[in-house]
Amino acid sequence: MSELLIPVAAGFSGMNTWILGVLIGIYVLIIGYLGFRGFRKTKSNKDYLIAGRETHPFVMAMSYGAAFISTSALVGFGGIAGQFGMGLLWLVFMNIAFGIFIAFIWFGRRTRSMGVALGAATFPEFIGKRFHSNGLRLFIGVIICVFIPLYSSVVLIGGARFLQEVMMIPYTWALGIFATVVAIYVIFGGLKGVMYVDALMGSVMIGGMLLLLVLCYVKLGGIIPAHQALTDMAPLVKERMPEAYALGHRGWTAMPEFNSVWWWTLVSSLMLGVGIGALAQPQLAVRFMTVKSTRELNRAVCIGAVFICCTVGAAYTVGALSNVFFYAADKGIAGDVQLLAIEAAKGNPDLIIPMFIREALPALVLYLFSLTMLSAAMSTMSSLFHVTGSSLGHDIYRSVTLSGADSILVTRIGIICGIIVSVIFAILLPPGIVARGTAIFFGVCAAAFLPSYVAALYWRGATRAGVFASIAAGVAASLIGLVFLHGKESAALGICKFLFGRDVLIAAHPWPVVDPFIYAFPLAIIVLIVVSLFTKKPGTALLDRCFPAATEKN
Repeated sequence: MSELLIPVAAGFSGMNTWILGVLIGIYVLIIGYLGFRGFRKTKSNKDYLIAGRETHPFVMAMSYGAAFISTSALVGFGGIAGQFGMGLLWLVFMNIAFGIFIAFIWFGRRTRSMGVALGAATFPEFIGKRFHSNGLRLFIGVIICVFIPLYSSVVLIGGARFLQEVMMIPYTWALGIFATVVAIYVIFGGLKGVMYVDALMGSVMIGGMLLLLVLCYVKLGGIIPAHQALTDMAPLVKERMPEAYALGHRGWTAMPEFNSVWWWTLVSSLMLGVGIGALAQPQLAVRFMTVKSTRELNRAVCIGAVFICCTVGAAYTVGALSNVFFYAADKGIAGDVQLLAIEAAKGNPDLIIPMFIREALPALVLYLFSLTMLSAAMSTMSSLFHVTGSSLGHDIYRSVTLSGADSILVTRIGIICGIIVSVIFAILLPPGIVARGTAIFFGVCAAAFLPSYVAALYWRGATRAGVFASIAAGVAASLIGLVFLHGKESAALGICKFLFGRDVLIAAHPWPVVDPFIYAFPLAIIVLIVVSLFTKKPGTALLDRCFPAATEKN
């Protein structure tokens, strides 16, 4: 998202900056009120960390969705859909199937009931208490504090760039303002404040993206004509985009050629890495612990599914269909980097959605789109800041000091530290990393945490040593893949080039385009099973305490 909103200066030139400023000001006041409500209702560490386990299913589902879907999905991946086409809608299916149905029904119920039985308030504490290991809790907390600030900084960059261009203020000022606004209601309101604000922001996101989709179809003459026109453009790939055609692009309503570079990118990094990776997000897992019973989770399933359809489903559809508009308007094809370089800031795909809105839709949409993008950025950032701070203040601090005392103050200090680190990364990170940065984060989380998370919920024979080894193997394999095997990251980092004189260790197709998740995740599963089979099993008392509760019906 770092370059998300470079067209905003030109694209929002028809927008009255003062009107937008007033709207944003009113929006911030409403957010402040909701954060204050969270502050007033936060009386204990349990309130601060898991919203007192009394969250309404609508608030929980909207908060889950808003934390799940960020600007990187709406604009970053929406732009990727402008290049890859409708094939990216498989990611919407994966998000709903894994991120909502499997997550809520098979993961959420057991996480909630086990969390109550164990008295856990965070993801590291949940895994640590499940396997009776303070060291495991510390280990997971450290991993979270290392990787999540990298992801939150990407989202932070997008929001700051947006404020920079719309409000005409320096980037560093925009960065500070954006981080401060989010910090205030996260630090003081805790998870209650975060979830109240998320419910509002999620509603704004649904309304904004549905309006965008409807107006897109109106602009293109209707649903059937728009999709037929996009299908008919397939021959233009070979004619106008020969490099993309050589990499497997076969049109915007067709999947890339099997086993091609584009096929591996779409399937391994986007569909599998991001789709399955949603199951192992610490900031999402903790929301299962915020409801009163499994009934609330059942009620939240449909709300979450509708949220995903209306937000990312709309974004990916509009991204792909933008090609029809650009071509008909003689502005080139959205996926053609050279043509986009002429039209909008060197063809960065992050610009496709804002560019389409700017040129195709009424000025009124720009205002709603502004609030939609701010909502997407702030909701995800607040959740990431909260989980980083809680891991640092609640898990790492208490594991190191062996303190059993609950301290909201220490957790708040942890959140402040997480925000500072994220801001530093936001200053240092290079541009153009939105979609790939998100895919990396989701893939690493899946490889590191998902096997152990599943084992904690469903396998009585999983051991502490097996979980330790699995998490370490997942992280190590992911990092090795990023540094030495996956072409984009390996070439950009230059470590492999420095050590071995080449960009990647294995140049044979398809290894340079296979996402590290594809081999890191199975490796973590194998390590978990093998090590657990040959190490000391957990005590029956602990297992009996967890698993009967996991089948709770109410």
